[in-house]
Amino acid sequence: MISLTVTAVVFGVVFLAELPDKTALAGLVLGTRYRASYVFAGVAAAFAVHVALAVAAGSVLTLLPQQIVHAITGVLFLGGAAVLLMKRDEDEEEVRKPENQSFWKVSGAGFMLILVAEFGDLTQIMTANLAARYDDPLSVGLGAVLALWSVAGLGIVGGKALMKRVPLKLITQIAAVLMVGLGVWSLWEAIAG
Repeated sequence: MISLTVTAVVFGVVFLAELPDKTALAGLVLGTRYRASYVFAGVAAAFAVHVALAVAAGSVLTLLPQQIVHAITGVLFLGGAAVLLMKRDEDEEEVRKPENQSFWKVSGAGFMLILVAEFGDLTQIMTANLAARYDDPLSVGLGAVLALWSVAGLGIVGGKALMKRVPLKLITQIAAVLMVGLGVWSLWEAIAG
């Protein structure tokens, strides 16, 4: 059964952490050059692969004693918050232009770009942490994939307008604060448990 609370928490954390990421900019660049639905299909498939890998890794962590899992996830969340706060603004990356505009070429370009760019990314690590923390792979996977798809959709369709209204620095700071809160909470549970 899927927990709406876990799904909502995961969605919020992953969404805020992914917004200032380079993939939102890459989606924006691809979306301005090609048919948005083709780009989204490739990007969405790549994010689904990443979430599945992250949830599987997080599920393996649940085999460890709970105090160790809480300590590991707490440290990783605090490290993720530090990475977000120290991250410099990223410029748009050069995106290779497929030779033609067919669905397979465009979606394939989006898939490969995200598959390579997001491997081992902060949100993939966060998703693994959340899967370990909540021991609810379906809810965590659903929340993470919906958040990543939402950011991709925003980036592809309306990224420029959103970035003009909400400063990326503010989004990054909010995501970092949420991660610090989760990190402290996990460490508290490791010590108190």
